[in-house]
This record gives sequence, structure tokens and C-alpha cells, in this order.
Amino acid sequence: MPSAVYLYTGPESGERNDQISSLKESLKKKYGSSDDFLFYADDTRIEDVVARLRTESLFTPATFIVLRNAEQIKNKSDIELLASWIEPSLLKKNDSPSVLVLESDEVSVDSKLEKLVPKENKKIFWEMFDNRKEQWISDFFRKNGYQIDSDAIQTVLDMVENNTDTLRSECSRFFMCFPQNHRISVSDVEQILSHDREESAFTLFDAMSESSETAEKRFENSLLILQKILLTKNSSSVMIIAGLASCFRRLAVWHSLHSGGMSPDELALKSSGFASKTARTQYSKASRIWTPGQTTAVSALLSKADMDIRSSGNLFQTTQLTMMLYEIVIKKGAGCSVYEN
Repeated sequence: MPSAVYLYTGPESGERNDQISSLKESLKKKYGSSDDFLFYADDTRIEDVVARLRTESLFTPATFIVLRNAEQIKNKSDIELLASWIEPSLLKKNDSPSVLVLESDEVSVDSKLEKLVPKENKKIFWEMFDNRKEQWISDFFRKNGYQIDSDAIQTVLDMVENNTDTLRSECSRFFMCFPQNHRISVSDVEQILSHDREESAFTLFDAMSESSETAEKRFENSLLILQKILLTKNSSSVMIIAGLASCFRRLAVWHSLHSGGMSPDELALKSSGFASKTARTQYSKASRIWTPGQTTAVSALLSKADMDIRSSGNLFQTTQLTMMLYEIVIKKGAGCSVYEN
């Protein structure tokens, strides 16, 4: 049965949301129904959240609250206020009619806040490994009465942000376009997913690696996409950097396959994750922009940007991400202290 408080963090939002849904259903099963609320820590007063947890409804026996962006909770008085509700509630063991889920795309929150949550109620949802993503997509189509080619799976991964929430949403589009038992091909994927694509770290990488454009134009286009991503409610610098890091790791693999003027065969390309023509074209363009050494430098730069943003919070994340893009696109992985004309 649900306890009083949980802490769910990490970039894999799909599995995290599934876990939260399971908790909510367990609470409803025990009490019959619940009042469900979703708050964001950066635009909600903690006293309002606690007041909602403490207020018993005349008509609904339980309360279920998800508080997102929990990494923003750092104020001492806010943490003490949460503790004033959490600590007595945990004494009820598994018999709390009010449940609070602290949620974050980051992997950690303030240490004082984290200490309020029992160890067994904390979980970090890491991004899936590539082989798990491929199996997840295959299983998702099979469970819904479809088949999908292995090349098509790789094309989906090339075109869609790789968390299960986004994959579930994008893959569901095929069910409205094709009858059951249809086998999804690469051309089907390119036809369906090329329309109305949402901006993500992967479309950002597309813009950054468009070798037909000048560096200045690529930087300008990348900034426009970054702004669109940041305007979405659930945008996260962690997800943006993780997505770009994944792309540059694949670029490093592409460089290794073509090192010394080698021309890898079809099997080598497929086994290294370059099954689709889309991916091959994309990484061929990217390899003309960043050399193997520059690719390594960019990966290090992304790791540094991730650490800097985690340590300073989201207050300056737009400036830090903009500087990061400048150093990747214009400086090709070299650091800089000021913008250059």
C-alpha cells in the first residue's frame, strides 16, 4: 500500500510516470477514490501543497499529490514545512490517506529534502540502454497488434527523443494510420514521424549538424530550436544535454567506423546502430563538421555543462545552454570566456 511520501528522480520520465500511476491506483483501490493534484515547485507555494495534504475532504477519502521540479525546493523554511507533515505521516506506516510524490528530471534533490524520504521510497529512473529501447519498441508494437522491422526501430530511435513517454506517444500515431497486423517499415516511419515533429535534443542536433549551412546559420537555427524546447512546460536542461551527449557518442562511433579511410560494410553499420538511411546521412554530415578530436572535446564540454547547471540550478540555465551551443557549433568543442563577433 502507498506510504506517505516518495521521491522519484531521473531522466526516464516514461517509467517514472508508470510507477506514479501504479501508486495512484493502489491508493484508489484501498480508499475507493482520491483527489489527485499536480503542482510544480517553481510556481507553487509549499504551504499550499502542505495545506492540501492536511485538509480532509468531506467527499473523497484520500489525496494524491505529485510535486514536480522538486530540485527547486531548497529554501530551509519550505523543507521544514514539508518535514512537519512528512515525519508524522510516516509514523502511520502504510496507512496514510494522503500521498506526496516528489518528482524531478534531475538525479538528486537537496540533501535535507532527500533525508525526509525513506530509502525504500526513493528511486532514480535512469535512461534506458539502447538495447532495451529497441526491445521496448518491438514489444510495444507487438502488444498493440503490429510488427516493426529492425531497421524501422532504429529509425524511430533516430527521430524521437528516447524516453518511454515520448516513444509511447509517437509510436501510438502509427495505430491511427495503419490497420492491425501491418508491418511497419522504414518508409512508414519516415512518412509518419517527419510530420509535426516536436522539437527535442535530437532535432537540435539535426540543426547543429546541417553541414550545408554556415556555422553562424547553424548556431542561429539551433538557438531557435533551443528556445522552443525551453518554452515547453516539461523542458529540462538535463534531458537536452543527455540527448546531445547521446548523439555525440554515436558520432564518435561513426568516426571509429570510418577511421583510416575505412568504408564499413552493411553489417558493421547496422550492428553499430546505423541501420537507417536517415541516421547515416545525419552522421555523415556531422562528421564533416566535427573531427574525432573535436567530438571528444564536445562530449567533455557537455559533461561540464551538465555539472555546472546542476550546481547552479535553473536560474541561469538558458544562458549556460546558449554558451554551450556556441562552444559546440562555433568553437567546435573549444571553450571560450566571451562571445566572439
